[in-house]
Amino acid sequence: MKLLRRSLLSLAVLAGTVGMSSAALAQANQGSVLRIVPHSNLAILDPIWTTAYMSRNHGYMIYDTLFGTDEKSQIKPQMVESWTESADHRLWTFKLRKGLEFHDGKPVTSEDVVASLQRWGKRDAMGSALFQFVQRMDTPAPDTFRIFLGEACGFVLEALGKPSSNVPFIMPKRVAETDAFKQIEEHIGSGPYVFKKDEFKPGDKAVYLKNTKYVPRNEPPSGTAGGKKVLVDRVEWNLALRDPQAQVNALQKGEVDIIEQLSFDHYETVKNDSKLQIPKVGNLGLQYMARFNHLHKPFDNPKVRQAALAAFAQEPFLRAQVGVKELYKTCPGMFICGTPFGSAVGSEIQSKGSIKKAQELLKASGYDGTPVVLMKPTDLAAIAKLPDVAAQLLRQAGFKVDLQAMDWQTLVGRRAKKDAPDKGGWNMLITGWQAHDVWSPIANPTIDGRGEKSGWFGWAKDDKLMELRDQFLRATDDAAKKKLADAIQTRAFEIGTHAPLGEVDVPLAAGKNVTGFFVTNGHLYWNLKKN
Repeated sequence: MKLLRRSLLSLAVLAGTVGMSSAALAQANQGSVLRIVPHSNLAILDPIWTTAYMSRNHGYMIYDTLFGTDEKSQIKPQMVESWTESADHRLWTFKLRKGLEFHDGKPVTSEDVVASLQRWGKRDAMGSALFQFVQRMDTPAPDTFRIFLGEACGFVLEALGKPSSNVPFIMPKRVAETDAFKQIEEHIGSGPYVFKKDEFKPGDKAVYLKNTKYVPRNEPPSGTAGGKKVLVDRVEWNLALRDPQAQVNALQKGEVDIIEQLSFDHYETVKNDSKLQIPKVGNLGLQYMARFNHLHKPFDNPKVRQAALAAFAQEPFLRAQVGVKELYKTCPGMFICGTPFGSAVGSEIQSKGSIKKAQELLKASGYDGTPVVLMKPTDLAAIAKLPDVAAQLLRQAGFKVDLQAMDWQTLVGRRAKKDAPDKGGWNMLITGWQAHDVWSPIANPTIDGRGEKSGWFGWAKDDKLMELRDQFLRATDDAAKKKLADAIQTRAFEIGTHAPLGEVDVPLAAGKNVTGFFVTNGHLYWNLKKN
């Protein structure tokens, strides 16, 4: 009788699989799989070594943070359970919450935290600013660390909870002790997913498994804060599917579940498809930016940089790249419009510029015809058209332009080179920054005026800019901060650190069978359920 029951049960199971595709059978065997088309390839696995968002997103999958920033831009605890601040604001004591464990089974300790913060502070603009005030850190207990400041500053929690590049991710001490200017070779965190290094193929796929030992917070997810609950068994990043039309076709067929950055050309198609959705995952946009390399001709000359600024009206960039009026807006300032430091003060060289003005400035600058090596990404739809517009406007202004096409990861690697442009270096790149990365003089890495000592590419150097920024770091009054932010922006336009090119909402597309989306102002993949 038992044998008969087993036979009937086996037949029932077999019957249940009849008609299932091989893909469906594979999914049934391996549990729920969330298939994502990221905005670019993943080549650099060290989110402290680079500001590239793919590396940051990879970081959020496998690492955790001390604090997070919620959708209202409020700082909330994440790995930290509690903290205290001394009356003179110079001693900060933090206690870690229970249940923190690295993927190799070892507990997260305060020594891991201190080593991670020290490495981050050598690469990140905000981290570097914080460490100007840090006298020392110590670890009085395995779950407790302290930060001693030489003088009070008003952004300790904002720095520790920084939501975007570079994020102060917590790594094992042995990994965090890697030279900050060399890439790490071990990729073990304590976050909600485990990286499958053996399945990683740059240009093909990256795989993450649910960390079954991860203990999420109880709060609902919001931004980079709250509970990081993983509701799928496996996440696969499809790194090979780069053609925008092919991405949409795959989404419509159910071959992928999410397109991280939907091509603007396909916005209406997805919007009108009843089986697809464009969920709200952000309330702050992206800022496009042209960055000059200050080390080499012709942009080692501030007068030449000003000529380029005068040529770069924002509307042509936005119209060509985005096209959908509801998704973009011009913004004359370097800090995000509608945020506390958003302003048009000092922006006239660009906001009231023209090609005629650019031609006059270029002629007066002594420009000698040195070609501008402008890097153009071929596989990043969200910014792929911007270099073409820049090249056209620069040529109209009188520049010679050498537009060089390459994939985004090659560009990311090349932008770190300080070599002369004719020896593998560059003169200009165009990128996009999420709002939290550029909306204040502390966070914005392009306002760092330390030259070759600065953490971000382009290496602007200006002592006056640094003096103003140092004053901002010490300011505690909101009115004083706003006045200083305006002065910093004015100086940045005077010396031409970079050119803001407007703001845009880049839509995420998904099948309607994926639920649990929340406002992240980034690309975070917890709390999602695939039905």
